Amino acid sequence: MKLIQPNCRTQFAAEDIDFIVSVLGAKLGKAECLVRLLADEESRDLILDDEALLHALLERGGCLRVSSHFYFYVLVRNVFRRADIKDRTVADYVAEVLSEFARAEQSRCVIPGQPNVLDYFFEMLAALQTADDRTSFQIRVHIGNHSLFLSGVFHERIRFRAEKKGFPNLKYYEELGRSQYRAASDHRLAQRYELTNILGTLSERFDTTRRALNEISDRLFSLGASAVSDASAGAAEPT
Repeated sequence: MKLIQPNCRTQFAAEDIDFIVSVLGAKLGKAECLVRLLADEESRDLILDDEALLHALLERGGCLRVSSHFYFYVLVRNVFRRADIKDRTVADYVAEVLSEFARAEQSRCVIPGQPNVLDYFFEMLAALQTADDRTSFQIRVHIGNHSLFLSGVFHERIRFRAEKKGFPNLKYYEELGRSQYRAASDHRLAQRYELTNILGTLSERFDTTRRALNEISDRLFSLGASAVSDASAGAAEPT
């Protein structure tokens, strides 16, 4: 399991710089000037909040040449601001969750020393009973992240499966994610990794966060995401 950190804003690629210049060049100048501005945290955050970037991501046709970190951060930051979640580090963290979990293999729970991957929430919860202190923290964070990812991105699939096949509903994911984020935020390692406030916010505002991600999913994800959906949305549901 990878312990996710709010690192999207420090992982932008050259393609992201080119994209920003193409959108805001008249306002900010050439790439060299933009690189200097992005190196300053305050200037960088103001640039990334420019709604022209959001509109360009949504409206430009064809394949966008931007990194997943840039793409998800701009989108998440925008919907979170409208949902009154103002902390940029929370948006950065959730954007990193989306970037990581969009790759199906990163959504799986791998515990050091155990040969089998834990694909289901009931397996992860059972593993907490014998896990050491560090692994317990990582499992709780992973459950919180995975619950948010599934209920945020695949909410319609979860709703359909709950109604038609008796699978867990969105309330199950919300309660599970909220409780595990809360337990993780209270863990000593949350302070060590500077995640206490982020995990606490996600616990307290899980429903608001989930609904904000639903907006992204409804507007942007198409049938092209079905491969990720099949790999992720069915995997962590208990049987």
